[in-house]
Amino acid sequence: MKINGNEIRPGNIIQHKGGLWVAVKTQHVKPGKGGAFAQVELKNIIEGTKLNERFRSSETVERVRLDQKTFQFLFAEGEMLTFMDLENYEQIELSTEFVGERAAFLQDGMQVDLELYEERPISIALPEHVTLEITETEPTVKGQTATSSYKPAILENGVRVMVPPFVSLGEKIIVDTTDITYVRRAQ
Repeated sequence: MKINGNEIRPGNIIQHKGGLWVAVKTQHVKPGKGGAFAQVELKNIIEGTKLNERFRSSETVERVRLDQKTFQFLFAEGEMLTFMDLENYEQIELSTEFVGERAAFLQDGMQVDLELYEERPISIALPEHVTLEITETEPTVKGQTATSSYKPAILENGVRVMVPPFVSLGEKIIVDTTDITYVRRAQ
């Protein structure tokens, strides 16, 4: 879908200079001389590089729509993660590097949302919260709960998080997968 350069908004994904770019910031400028233009900060979706471009209202750019599909995590083998498309049951493999540090939170059967461009995965979204068991933490010291100090804990997936002092070994807690922090005890 073609749009004018002055219609680019933050979050739009455009095809520019042979790559896929997401608009991070846009600023409309009307100089004293010459025509108005949009100053757009772009970030390459694949490589992560940034670029500042000026688009005049007369210029057109190709706006890209990404397909969103729900996949189910099946298993990890070495550096590869296998997911199954819930619509047609086809399997795809992604590297753990693509998912990043949040790959440790993938659990068997977990549903994730993948954004695809021409059947190529661009980004992955895990559930916001996961429930995990604490396998290692310091014991609670009586009277320590009066202060709001946190203590380190190792989860069943090997990830280290800071938890309140009242949380003990063997308890299940809910962890935020975006910033890898303790949310609350699981019911």
